[in-house]
Amino acid sequence: MMSKDEAAIENEIQSRGLNAPRLTPQHIDDQIISADYHVFTGTTVTVCCLTLRNGFTVIGESACASPENFDADLGRKIAFDNARNKIWAFEGYSLRDILSGRAQRFV
Repeated sequence: MMSKDEAAIENEIQSRGLNAPRLTPQHIDDQIISADYHVFTGTTVTVCCLTLRNGFTVIGESACASPENFDADLGRKIAFDNARNKIWAFEGYSLRDILSGRAQRFV
């Protein structure tokens, strides 16, 4: 889910006419096909496992220091965002591989 900051950056990129191949927040969101969550019993640790279109999985986590502050919904949101942010690096590497002409090396 695109954040307000991402939307503002995306608008600025578009307004500057920066049209070379690049990743977009929508592209990142389009890679996610499912999200699964787990809270470890007796802890404030929430783990989110995102499954991507190609079958790869990405893990994000969250935890709070004070158990009194634990909120399951907020924990899921933070863990999801943490996992989603990791997708940028993977997709950036993939795009750079394509742009360099090396994308077919494993096929």
